Amino acid sequence: RRRLPAALLCAALCLGAALAVDRSNFKTCEQSGFCSSSRRPPRSARGPGGGCGGRSRPIDTVSLVQVPLLLELWGLQGNMTRIRIKELNPLRPRFEVPDVLVGEPPVERLAVTGRDEGSLELSLGPAGHRLLVTEKPFRMDLLQGRELLCSVNARGLLLFEHLRQRRDSFSDKLSSSVGSLWDKIKTLFHRELPPPFLLGDAISLPIPYSQPTETTAEAAEEPGSWEETFKTHTDTKPNGPTSVGLDFSLPGFEHVYGIPEHAESLRLRTTEGGDPYRLYNLDVFQYELYNPMALYGSVPLLLAHSARRTLGIFWLNAAETWVDISSNTAGKTLFGKLLDYMQGGGETPQTDVRWMSESGIIDVFLLLGPAPAAVMGQYAALTGTQALPPLFALGYHQSRWNYNDEEDVAAVEKGFEEHAVPCDVLWLDIEHADGKRYFTWDPSKFPRPRAMLEQLAAKKRKMVSIVDPHIKVDSGYRVHAELRSRGFYVKTKDGSDYEGWCWPGDPSSPPPTADVGGFFKNPDAELLVRWYQAGALQPFFRAHAHMDTARREPWLFGEDNVALIRGAVRLRYALLPFWYTAFYHSHRHGVPIMRPLWMEYPEDTTTFAIDDQYLIDRALLVHPVTEQGARGVQVYLPGKGEVWYDTVSYQKHHAPQTLYVPVTMSS
Repeated sequence: RRRLPAALLCAALCLGAALAVDRSNFKTCEQSGFCSSSRRPPRSARGPGGGCGGRSRPIDTVSLVQVPLLLELWGLQGNMTRIRIKELNPLRPRFEVPDVLVGEPPVERLAVTGRDEGSLELSLGPAGHRLLVTEKPFRMDLLQGRELLCSVNARGLLLFEHLRQRRDSFSDKLSSSVGSLWDKIKTLFHRELPPPFLLGDAISLPIPYSQPTETTAEAAEEPGSWEETFKTHTDTKPNGPTSVGLDFSLPGFEHVYGIPEHAESLRLRTTEGGDPYRLYNLDVFQYELYNPMALYGSVPLLLAHSARRTLGIFWLNAAETWVDISSNTAGKTLFGKLLDYMQGGGETPQTDVRWMSESGIIDVFLLLGPAPAAVMGQYAALTGTQALPPLFALGYHQSRWNYNDEEDVAAVEKGFEEHAVPCDVLWLDIEHADGKRYFTWDPSKFPRPRAMLEQLAAKKRKMVSIVDPHIKVDSGYRVHAELRSRGFYVKTKDGSDYEGWCWPGDPSSPPPTADVGGFFKNPDAELLVRWYQAGALQPFFRAHAHMDTARREPWLFGEDNVALIRGAVRLRYALLPFWYTAFYHSHRHGVPIMRPLWMEYPEDTTTFAIDDQYLIDRALLVHPVTEQGARGVQVYLPGKGEVWYDTVSYQKHHAPQTLYVPVTMSS
């Protein structure tokens, strides 16, 4: 297709040295009981009802425990499929994630369109998607026409640790061996009903899940089953091991993305030989680059993309989760042979993704696109879109841990006026509160907060006072006293209020942000200027710094550098109408404001692994410079037959091509 002329913006960013992180403070998969046990090869029983996979044990040392599971399938409107697996009769309710979905997704009518001795074919809706459910071995294959899009449990890694009473005489170690899943529902495959047989909004199938239980004296309780210790903290598990997991095979896909937040390349790497990607919310401001360790946020959404289509997997589970990614050639596997038969032969790239969560149920949405924007719209239909922010929030924010007092705030604001650097918002970090008792002001440093805010408002500026999500334990602190008296705090296993250590000392718990200049240590002038130039072209534009860093307001680096910073900030304000429009598009349609090139050019394979360029909405192409003292960058211009314009020189460039763009400190 041909679009309207777009603009080319070349920003610059020099990366400082990565700071070391104390890895001993963060779990590896081997140190996580459920992750390490899930990754070990399964041991399964041989015998009636038992599966044959992994290492087998003599039948006299293993007894099969039939744990009935309930498989629920939905075809959803908007080209989505939902798969949910949970215990049919659990000892107690298992946790299911509330509040994330904006509502119950509207469904399509399901229909049985075929069946034989060991398989069932379901029609999922008007888009022509079919789900083939196979009995032995249990798997589900999702197709559109003759094209196989995704296979569920093709590697036989379904895991569901059932709730049970703790026993001292023998271990209740579970295996991911599925065995014969559908012995009790074969009648469904033989019903004398001419297809299509309408099943209604969903199909629910009871699954007897065969799990070997070792009963010999040598079978000690699996370490970490009922409690595990990491460093000095012991985590008890009164419900025992309750992990769940499932594998997904994606034929034809070599590139997968998502599952933030990790300091990783845009395209996710395979995890073979290392740790899986960890999803677990942690406050880690010193971290390693290109490492699967967890950072601040966790979004269990993975995108797979090829030149033919985009597909998403949304794993709705709030527990600690690890994600393994592997890649192979489909033609070398049994799965590949099926694919060869269906697509006429030839080797096909394949990516396999395995999700492992500590607890909860299996609740997964397959977002079938087929275009990138369609997948993002499907995710937004499930979870909602971001709120449209006020216009001032898209301007420049100045922050520090911490501006010391009212006089300091006034001096910083005066600096912006004197040096003609636009600024909409000043931030105060947690030191503004009285002894970190949030929702208060330190009376010695901020005795007249209302007057301070009115002075900012007179210049049409706002103030943000940071409030962290924990409350100081202090009997004289009104907020703490009310929360405790009304029983609002998170509770421990014995019913007492949960207490931990954080900035205020001993707190109880009831936005990720951008840090231009870096949170820690001291950037030199060139790095700071480049950081401003890059930050001005990202959705949230805020400078921030640790309390132990040197002051770094824009005017503290000499006239030449303040002029460069002023230019970057003014560019941000010149583009505010465009930014606001981009946020509106995201609010309405769920598409990301800052997006990889392949989202707009899904058939251009050159864009699939590019992570040093990005688009703002559809119109601005940004290429940060990551080398100190760089004189130019190689920029790939996507789009067959399209035209790009340099926003500085207005020079026209035809795409697709790779272009060398000279850069100076001001470009």
